[in-house]
Amino acid sequence: MKTPVLFCLMFACIGFQSCKKNKNEEVVKAKQILAEKPISVQCYKALYEKDTIDLKMNTLKNGKITGDMVIKFFNTPQKVGKIAGEFSGDTLFASYTFIQGDNKKVTFKNPMAFLKRGNQLILGNGEMQTTMGATYFVKGSPIDFERVKFKFTTIDCISE
Repeated sequence: MKTPVLFCLMFACIGFQSCKKNKNEEVVKAKQILAEKPISVQCYKALYEKDTIDLKMNTLKNGKITGDMVIKFFNTPQKVGKIAGEFSGDTLFASYTFIQGDNKKVTFKNPMAFLKRGNQLILGNGEMQTTMGATYFVKGSPIDFERVKFKFTTIDCISE
């Protein structure tokens, strides 16, 4: 009786240890990406009526995109956060992780798609779905880059 119990306990410990190791590897990889120096930095601004979006986009050596984005919509708390993604052809698919206003306890995450045309980025509109608390663009549903509010133009980056 003791042998099967010990065997199961040992197997469970090995399983938990491997899960912990994988989690630690993911944390290390995420820290490496954040610490990686960008090969280029580009800043953008989009205006629509009384709304503004500021974007600082870093291109990393591996082609991944990281950056900071601040969304200021009239009469709503501003959204401050980070983007992370990569280009697929001329379209940047990114995830925007942000806080809204002074509430630092709740973090939101939304998918975004930007079409690059020359020096301009166009923020697309697409049908989204939420599955198990995560929001995604609906597969097979097109993203509209024509009837949009926000077209980003390049601006000089301001050192902080």
